[in-house]
Formats: sequence, structure tokens, C-alpha cells
Amino acid sequence: MPVGAVSGDEFAGQTAVVVGGAAGVGRASATLLSQRGARVACLDRNFDGAQESVDALGPDAPDAIALEMDVTDDRAVVAAIGEAERRLGPIAVLVNCAGITGVTDRRSQDVDIEDFDLVCRINLRGAFLLSRAVLPRMVSQGYGRVLHVASIAGKEGNAGMVAYSASKAGLIGMVKAQGKEYAETGVTVNALAPAVIRTAMVDAMPRTQVNYMTDRIPMRRTGTLTEAAETICWIVSPKCSFTTGFTFDLSGGRAVY
Repeated sequence: MPVGAVSGDEFAGQTAVVVGGAAGVGRASATLLSQRGARVACLDRNFDGAQESVDALGPDAPDAIALEMDVTDDRAVVAAIGEAERRLGPIAVLVNCAGITGVTDRRSQDVDIEDFDLVCRINLRGAFLLSRAVLPRMVSQGYGRVLHVASIAGKEGNAGMVAYSASKAGLIGMVKAQGKEYAETGVTVNALAPAVIRTAMVDAMPRTQVNYMTDRIPMRRTGTLTEAAETICWIVSPKCSFTTGFTFDLSGGRAVY
């Protein structure tokens, strides 16, 4: 059993690392994890944004810290994970929200190779580096929860977003493999596949691309940060103990498999 009880403070005594914690789904998840008792480390390339997320938690979260980290840099990932563990204790939870869309609203023949590579380095290779850094630690303590934020694009593909779709499909495949690899260790590895969640990243996309995605949601609306954070917190809680290698839907009915 993990440190901490399954209760209103279900993450009490646990250290949760949130990557991409400077804004959006990462900030919302860090906030909810902290409110439910976790010691939270917000990691992001944008250190000022990560610190703002920590500051917003207020005086009731004295154990929260912000750390700067580039998810594409293997040594930086290992160092930041080690620093979070040194300062807050053994890591029980990893929530990886780091990701970029790259340039969108372009057909494959018009996509720059450099942009394709950058999207894959952050969205897929970065997720692999994070898993590789935390999984041995979790296995050694007999408990852990790893959650990578994928995308509905990884299941269905979004036209005009070939790099993003490919990287998120790869991420889903990685989660399936890791879930099986660590199934007997007390560690679960899962993914979340949102459709459109209203974030700064979405706001920066061309309106035609956002409309393309939103028009395919049967609920005819975007998801909220609260809905995303609540789903994430359940997946990484002690309650979610018999599901691993799975990609949870958060798509307003767009994906039902």
C-alpha cells in the first residue's frame, strides 16, 4: 500500500511530480493534487510559470516546489526528478502534461521536418525519458502511478496535425507496453486522451483547426480544466489499482473505445 490513506486526503504523504505544471492541465492537476494532500513538484521549461503555479497554492501548501526542466534533455530530466525526490521524498505519482502541437493546419507535404522532429522530441521522447527516470524508483518502493496526457489525435488522427497525431499515437503505444512491463510491480502506467480542452495551447492554434476538432465532439463543447484534473487525479489515485496500459477517454463522446 502507498503512503497515505484513501480518503479526502487520499494523496497525503505522497510526492507527486507534475510535468508541464506552469499552465493549463498541468497547473490544474497540480492544484487538485495539492488540495488532496500531495507534496507537489511543478516541473516546466517555463520556471516562472511553474513558480506561479506553486505560489497560487497558497500557504496551505508549504511542501510544493517549482523546478526548471527541459523534457527533451535526458540529463536535465534525471537531475530534476532526483531533486524533486531529494526535497519532497519518494515519488509516488508522475503526471506528464508536457506537449506541443507544432505548426498546425498543414498537410503532411507542407510540414517542416524540423517542426515534426521537435514535436516528437517533446511529446514522445520526453515522455519516455520521464518514464525511464521514475519507474525504477517506483518499482523499488512497490507502488507508483504514471499518467501521460496523450490526445484523441493519437487514437483517430487529426488532419492538419500529422506530427502531433503521430507523436501522441506513439505515446499511447508506449503506455500500452509499459503497462504490461510493470503490471506485477504495484506500478500502473496509463494515458489520458482528451479532445479539445480550452487552454492557452489551443487558443494559439488557427481557428479553422480548433473548429475542425470541436465539430467532431458529440457534446458540442470543449472540455474544462476541472474535468481534466479530476479525471487525472482519479487515475493516479490508490483507488485506480486494477487498470494499467490503458488510455482513458476524455473526448465528449468523440472516442468511445
